[in-house]
Parts: sequence; structure tokens; C-alpha cells
Amino acid sequence: MSANSDTIAAIATASGKGAIGIVKISGARSLDIARQITRQSLLPRQARYTPFFSDSSTLIDRGVAIYFKAPDSYTGEDVLELQSHGNHVLLDQLLQAAIQNGARIARPGEFTERAYLNDKLDLVQAEAVSDLIEASTTEAASAAVRSLQGDFSAQISVILEALINCRVYIESALDFAEEEIDFLKDSALGEQFSVLDDLVKQLLQRSHEGALLRDGISIVIAGRPNVGKSSLLNRLTGQATAIVTDIAGTTRDVLKEKISIDGMPLHIVDTAGLRQSEDPVEQEGVRRAHAQLSQADRILFVVEAGETPDQQLLDELPDNIPLSLIFNKSDRHPEFNSTEGILCSAKSGEGIDALREHLKQCAGYQKTAEGALMARRRHIDALIRAQQHIESAHRNLLTHAAGELSAEDLRLAQDQLNIITGEFGSDDLLGEIFSRFCIGK
Repeated sequence: MSANSDTIAAIATASGKGAIGIVKISGARSLDIARQITRQSLLPRQARYTPFFSDSSTLIDRGVAIYFKAPDSYTGEDVLELQSHGNHVLLDQLLQAAIQNGARIARPGEFTERAYLNDKLDLVQAEAVSDLIEASTTEAASAAVRSLQGDFSAQISVILEALINCRVYIESALDFAEEEIDFLKDSALGEQFSVLDDLVKQLLQRSHEGALLRDGISIVIAGRPNVGKSSLLNRLTGQATAIVTDIAGTTRDVLKEKISIDGMPLHIVDTAGLRQSEDPVEQEGVRRAHAQLSQADRILFVVEAGETPDQQLLDELPDNIPLSLIFNKSDRHPEFNSTEGILCSAKSGEGIDALREHLKQCAGYQKTAEGALMARRRHIDALIRAQQHIESAHRNLLTHAAGELSAEDLRLAQDQLNIITGEFGSDDLLGEIFSRFCIGK
């Protein structure tokens, strides 16, 4: 059980008005609080329609109370759910009644943190709870569900098993050096390293897909005035987001929209046309455009088909951000062809599908057959470090026949995998993860 003996309470439903609102309570005092608020005895896992009373015996509302006895609950502790009408005034009164009877307000993510501490979830599954709540596409939600039900953790376990097999062989050979086992002549060990490497690469690919589904990429559309940047934004979003006219310099401010390409979120930013101007408003628009360009994951530099890209403007773009040339208005220049960029027409839609595929390829989004696993940057970083240690371990055997160094590399790789699931980690890491959850989850 959790070392924290406090009983915690929070409103678990979103703010605003609705048919139903829920106050959730977890901890040793949950059943006693249930008796104080309902004036009745509750049986575990049985919903009961009952009045809810304040500490002064004033009727707050009538609703459903459900008691979950430890350890058969989300947190592994005694848990009480009070379901009332979804009015924030009523929910706040219920919350205050719980506090007056011995609970305290929960910190963000504290319910899920207790589930993790009580071995109801590992750390990957706990993070997937938050990712499922925040998922913005069907594909992202599916990836989060896969991680929540343990698919990601199961893959980590498979890798750990293969890694431990290598460690056992090498360390046994070191412990019994008199047997004179030759690492280099044992083809079985080489095959184990090959399997291990393939497993990590496969999980990295699925994790990368999941990270893209979770965070997406930021695309900034840039170019000279009147080349069709706003029309391109409208075509990609499928709606008239930006004003489009034949007058150069129509867009003065930054326009942001979010779309999805095969489930991958895309944050698209339209900017003012890049040029010298005496107009202070347009100057500010250009300044804001450059600010957005510096934060992009990729720049779409739009040029009218048949024209040569302005090299001076290209030189002014951030050199550390990848760029795609987009030759727009192909409908006006049917004779134009180029291998330097994507040829399209924002007006007619020609070439837009090719642009979407191009953006997926640039992001590395392949939509794997096994399905993406919701992943965060820390998961991918830890997998990359584990992969580097595994490669170093194999190299130490092949190049130096250094069993001791190889064994140490494999131990470090195992530590990195354990950091992902939370079997090995710091309190600071846990605090950072759970502080980003919503209150009540």
C-alpha cells in the first residue's frame, strides 16, 4: 500500500454543467466519509441511489454512490465515487463535505500516482492514462489504449528477457573463466545480439509513431506576398480559415490551425509575406513570421510555379530547420515542372495529396502494421540510450573480446529500460510526470 496515509478527494469530471458530475475519494477514510455523506452503509462494488448530505446535515443532492474496497480499485486503496447532477456548485459542496470529514484535496495526478505506487499500473501505463485523456485523434486514442493495456510494457519485457539472456551467458563465462569460453566463436551469442537489436529497433519505430500521434509536428508556411500561402492553409484545413484576396500583404498576423493526416496531428501556421515594407503593421507581421519560423519543425517555403525561389529570402530563414519548396499555382503554369520541390495548386487541389504524403515522410510517419504505441520523449531517449549500450556491448566483444566491458554495457542498457517502466527511477521524475496530469486523475 501507499506510504501516504492521507485520504484524498477531487472533482473528477470537467468543469461546466452536465448531466452527471463525479467526486472521487481514495484512502483509508473513504468508507467512513461515505457513511457521513450518505447516512447509509455501502456494499463494495454496488451502486446505490442515495441522498448526499453536508456536514451540517443539509441535503446537497440525490445521486449514486459506489464504494470500491481495497485492493480492488483504481488506486489499490479504498475508493468512493459520488455521482451527482453535473453542477459545479453541487460538486463543490460534495467536495467540501468530504474534506470536512477527513479528506484533503488531491494533487494533480495523485490518484494515478497512487495506482502506480500500489502496483496497479507501471509508469508507462500511468502516463498512457493522461495521453488517452488528451488524445486529439482516433489513432492517438488507440495508441494510448494499447499502451494503457500493457502492450508497450510487454515489448519492454521481451527486450529485457533477450538482454538478460545475453548478460547471463557473458557473466557466466566471466565467472568460469577456466572453462575458456570463446565469445567470438559462439554463433548463438551473435544471434542473440542480432535479435536484441531488432527488437529495440522495432519498438523505437512504434514509439516514434506514437510520439508523432501525441505531439504532431509544427509546419510554418512562408514565402513572398501573394504566392498563395493562405490559400494553401485553407486547402489543407478544408475551410476558409484565412482571408484570400489578390491584394499582396493581406495576411498581417499569424494564423494557426490544427489538422490530422492519417491520425498524425499537424500544427500549421500561416504567416505574413516576407518582404521589405514601410508599413509598420506589415513590419510587425514579418517580425512575427520570423519568430514562428524559428520554432517550426519544418518550413514550407511557397513559390509561384514558373518562378525561381528568392535566394535572399531563403538565406534569411533559420538554417537549422528543414525546408520544403512548394511550387504553387500549377494550374496557371501547366508547362512548369521541377524536381526541387512539390508542385501543387491550392486553388484546384492538384498535388495536395502528394504534399500530405511528403509531410508524413518528412516526419517519419509510416503507420506500422502492429500499431503505434503512445510514447513520450523520455521513452524514446531511454530506448536510444539502451540501443547505444547494446551496440557498444556487441562491439566490445567483437573488437576487443572484452567480456567485462560488454557485461557492463548490458547492465546499463537494462537500467535504461527499467527507467521507462518505472522500476528504476527518481522521485523527481515521478513528480514531473504526475504534476502534468489533471486534478482528479
